[in-house]
Amino acid sequence: MSKPTMTPMMAQYMSIKADHQDKLLFYRMGDFYELFLEDAVEAARLLDITLTTRGQMNGEPIKMAGVPYHAVEQYLAKLVKLGKSVAICEQVGEVGATKGPVERQVVRIVTPGTLTDSALLEDKETNRIAALYWVKKQLGLAWLSLQSGEFRCKIIDPEAVVHELARLQAAEILLSDQTQDKLNLAGYQQLLTRLHAWQFAADTGARLIQRYFGSQDLRAFGLEAGKHDVAIGAAGALLNYVQQTQMQLPKHLDSLTLEQETSYIGMDASTRRNLELTQTLSGQKSPTLFSVLDHCATHMGSRLLAMWLHQPLRQHKQIVARQKAIETLAVHRVAIAGMLKQVADIERIAARIAIGSARPRDLSSLRDSLHTLANFQLPEVPDSSLVETLFEQFPPAKAVAEQLTAAIMPEPAIWLRDGGVINHHYHQELDELRRLQNHGDEFLQQLEARERERTGLSTLKVEYNRVHGFYIELSKAQSEQAPADYQRRQTLKNAERYITPELKEFEEKVLGAQQNALALEKRLYDALLQQLQQELPLLQRCAKAAATLDVLTTFASYAELSDYCFPQFVNYPCLQIKNGRHPVVAEQVQHFTANDTQLDDKHRLMLLTGPNMGGKSTYMRQVALIVLLAHLGAPVPAENCTLGTIDQIFTRIGASDDLASNRSTFMVEMSETAYILHHATNQSLVLMDEVGRGTSTFDGLALAQAIAEHLLQKNQSYTLFATHYFELTQLPEQFSHAFNMHLAALEDGQEITFLHHIEPGPASKSYGIAVAKLAGLPSRALNSAYRHLQSLEQHAAANQPQMDMFQVKSDLDATRNDAEHDEAIVAAAVIPADLSDKLSSLNPDELTPKAALASIYELVQWWQQYQQDH
Repeated sequence: MSKPTMTPMMAQYMSIKADHQDKLLFYRMGDFYELFLEDAVEAARLLDITLTTRGQMNGEPIKMAGVPYHAVEQYLAKLVKLGKSVAICEQVGEVGATKGPVERQVVRIVTPGTLTDSALLEDKETNRIAALYWVKKQLGLAWLSLQSGEFRCKIIDPEAVVHELARLQAAEILLSDQTQDKLNLAGYQQLLTRLHAWQFAADTGARLIQRYFGSQDLRAFGLEAGKHDVAIGAAGALLNYVQQTQMQLPKHLDSLTLEQETSYIGMDASTRRNLELTQTLSGQKSPTLFSVLDHCATHMGSRLLAMWLHQPLRQHKQIVARQKAIETLAVHRVAIAGMLKQVADIERIAARIAIGSARPRDLSSLRDSLHTLANFQLPEVPDSSLVETLFEQFPPAKAVAEQLTAAIMPEPAIWLRDGGVINHHYHQELDELRRLQNHGDEFLQQLEARERERTGLSTLKVEYNRVHGFYIELSKAQSEQAPADYQRRQTLKNAERYITPELKEFEEKVLGAQQNALALEKRLYDALLQQLQQELPLLQRCAKAAATLDVLTTFASYAELSDYCFPQFVNYPCLQIKNGRHPVVAEQVQHFTANDTQLDDKHRLMLLTGPNMGGKSTYMRQVALIVLLAHLGAPVPAENCTLGTIDQIFTRIGASDDLASNRSTFMVEMSETAYILHHATNQSLVLMDEVGRGTSTFDGLALAQAIAEHLLQKNQSYTLFATHYFELTQLPEQFSHAFNMHLAALEDGQEITFLHHIEPGPASKSYGIAVAKLAGLPSRALNSAYRHLQSLEQHAAANQPQMDMFQVKSDLDATRNDAEHDEAIVAAAVIPADLSDKLSSLNPDELTPKAALASIYELVQWWQQYQQDH
């Protein structure tokens, strides 16, 4: 007879693991979760835990690693941050109920996008999971958050997928291999979870969504079969994935919403990164716009604020409603903030109630929070409809709070298994079982007194421990006098322990009461969770109202600052800021120089010149952040602000290599610029900083001028165009909608002082060498640089005005074929009289470099016209 290749326990493990090949399987064995074979090797490496072996399988040692069950959350948190998914396998059967190993099954799957446990989540970050579905050049995007219950979908431009993912900051992205092949998801590979293509089928998704929400069709959600199939398929795949990982469909998801492009100000991934909304360019959490603004009293409020920063409103009506609410709340902001500090994270507690994992302390915190919200009243009736709507959400929660007051102990145990969770007088049978346990001490004292009197033994004690239960203990010296009805239970070095029929009967009654009480508490607690699941919509409304109130109250504090103002919105082209400041930098420095900005229908493109370190990038970001804050409904750091309609914000500031996609810094720069030129409109705000600097001078200048001209003529966007190409400062002479501004600086010899003030006109010179001195370049190198600069300037002044016209003609026609080129040269050899006059009137020795360049442009323009005429 052949020897088995594996034990029954390993056979069970392998059977369960076969259904979860792509996940680490935490297999419960007593007080540990064990991992075997390749899972053990990977877990040991990732978690820095001991890798050992246990027994053999197929003649090879079985690799094994484990973590204590009571500390599992910290290990899960680490794995989730690394993008790993874990299947939790628990013992669900009774020990000894069947032959072989106790029955086990996977009770939940922990994935990066489906977390609800507070130990695994960042308090101030919203955890989202997204799904992408591609069919016939259409891309559907859906996302949800198990914490908040939000559930959204939309159809997007495939080119915009990385920008949407940057907005959502999803922790996990579902897609099929078929979809992945169609998209450029560089930078998101670690977040991808691949599913079968059939899981995205629109008809299957539609049925699942209808069944979940109890609707006959999807029209109520704004979705139509055929028109929105990719969005429906993505949403259905998400819902199915949640069901698989949570072993149920949680009941707290919002009604599925089809998001419209006109809802929010558009921002691409580069813009979100460059503006440092919630993360610095180096990946730090501060200083950012979020870190400066976030004085919220609750974690719910902080998460909502972060979401608002990535989704500024486009509709002026909604923005003005928030402004009015903030003005109303300003008077009561201290009282409201004090009240909100007593409110727990209702949003996440509701999510745990929805999946049945809420702990006793969750429910006691929920109870106290609902009481706080329901009992709070403003001293005055608000005159803001938004504020009224928010406060109307709290009174209905009082009934739930009272239900929890009756059901849960004032300070319940941490774990349900320890008992002491369900309140006294909540359930009669439970009270009786507890009474039996609590009055046991009286019986034991009476028994001990009776037995001492009956036996006359002075060392006799009646005691209890968890291992041996109840017993009568006698010293060794008196143990020989024990009565005949004493049955020996345990022998110690200096004592003997006994049990009597009366004590045995009491023990069975008490221990039975304890076990029965714990079992009854669990049943009552589970029933309470089921009742609370019916109240989830109410709890979510309370959570959202409290979070919104928190953010608006935080903004109200900023509104009280004398140098903040509420922007005015108008229906004509306008971007006007008086004495604006950078909301983050101004907090970091002692003195910040405020600046004005004026863009309108006649002033579309500001050419911004000035020295490095002069503050061009700070000023440009400042304008964008003020516009963004304005569209949150928040007050802005300025004396005055007036804005017309803004649909998108774009930035092209800085760049780095994208080695994963084999793209150089210049390629990244041009890709981002191309996206702006293709998508910016006459209602967009565009920030272009030093575009074209990643290539040769002439190439860069040509590109920078072409890009500026495209923005002026085609996009007609509100544009701040910072550049070191002084040649571009001539653009206003050709385009009336362009104008020059510069960052002022004072120079004293080789010393430079940056004034950080925006002034009209172009900068008079560059200050690169002066900045290099500030950076600590050695004196010898600086002196050499000054000599080279003087030589270059003299050479340019001597040679630039005398450019050979044949060379100009050759450069202009470089793309022609040889025959055309030769013919053109011959034609150009005869210089017409008017050109001769133009050349004769030029005196190169009297021309400044700027005037010489202008003359060249004039000659080139003449030549082009001459060719058209001849």
